[in-house]
Amino acid sequence: MSKKNGILILTPFYEPNIGGVETHLKDLTDYLRADGGYEIFVLTYQPLTTKAKAPVFQNNGCLRIIRIPWPGYNLFHKLEAYPILEFLYLTPALFFSALILFLACGRRMPVIHAQGFNAAFIGRLLAPLFSKRLVVSIHAIYNLAPASMLSRLIRWTLIGSAKILTLSSASKKELIRIGLRDSRIGVYTYWVDQRHFLPVSQSDARSRLDWPEGFSVLFVGRLIEKKGADILIQAAEGIEKGIVFSFIGDGPFETTLKETSFKSDNLRYLGKVNNKDLPLYYSAADIVCVPSKYEEGFGRVILEALSCGIPVVASKRGGIPEAVDERVGLLVEPDVRSFKDAILELFQDRKKLNALKDNCRPYALKRFGLANARIITDSYIPG
Repeated sequence: MSKKNGILILTPFYEPNIGGVETHLKDLTDYLRADGGYEIFVLTYQPLTTKAKAPVFQNNGCLRIIRIPWPGYNLFHKLEAYPILEFLYLTPALFFSALILFLACGRRMPVIHAQGFNAAFIGRLLAPLFSKRLVVSIHAIYNLAPASMLSRLIRWTLIGSAKILTLSSASKKELIRIGLRDSRIGVYTYWVDQRHFLPVSQSDARSRLDWPEGFSVLFVGRLIEKKGADILIQAAEGIEKGIVFSFIGDGPFETTLKETSFKSDNLRYLGKVNNKDLPLYYSAADIVCVPSKYEEGFGRVILEALSCGIPVVASKRGGIPEAVDERVGLLVEPDVRSFKDAILELFQDRKKLNALKDNCRPYALKRFGLANARIITDSYIPG
């Protein structure tokens, strides 16, 4: 692309909202700013899944962020179980805001980079109207039945894009199954700043955090049903002494977790933790658990933990098996017994645990570096 060509990143979720997609998009905008060849616009909502707030308009040089004030948090979580209502909640305001933005300064944004289905639907309507190149990133696996109405709607939406980027091969296969062409779909992978996410000695990390002694299991993520924090809470009950479970995150499940932590000697709720501080928390742990109950797109927490040299026990769901294998962790079914058995296996077999730890950082350096951003920037270029 020529110098200072504009990109509109269209997304319902962006920082300070907390989540893997939000952190990825922060990494992407940082990468584009560092490249120097882009003028970046982000059109999004005020945080919908956390209580944090940020300026409606934010100008950071070549990065301009517009956050639409919108009722969120508890309302959004209630609608997640109802896809049609969620679509109606997320789409109209973002559509009309994007329309106004294009009418005002559309010539500065030849590319729309839509994040997820709602933004892709908006891009499908606006890209031909304003002669824009539409690139769509898919961060989820939808479990689509090829003949369903939802599949037909997604196919119609995505067929209008110049390039579709999926977070896993599993996601790509799903889109091919509903009728999209292989040649239009690329697979990309999240990356992490491995100058930031790097190992710290466990003793130093625990000392700085006043971390309890014993074998440490860590959960980092949104406290919602599908992320499976309740699986670890139940796994902690009756497990042998010397194993401590720590939880980082926020969400509707927070109250239950707080109440449980007051009653339990081996369960701690740490609340929200700033992303810049997470390497210390990862390094203080022995393992990180990702007990997702749904077809997780990829699992950014996995990348961060492995970059810090910490093995992962994760659900055998969605794109997760593409992020972690037997060299650096264990893949299990998302149920209490499977996670409890896996935790106990690594607690009792320190030789195996140490072997996994030795593999984590090299594995992450090879697979989750900054080079992964190039498939995204290449998609902005016609050809």
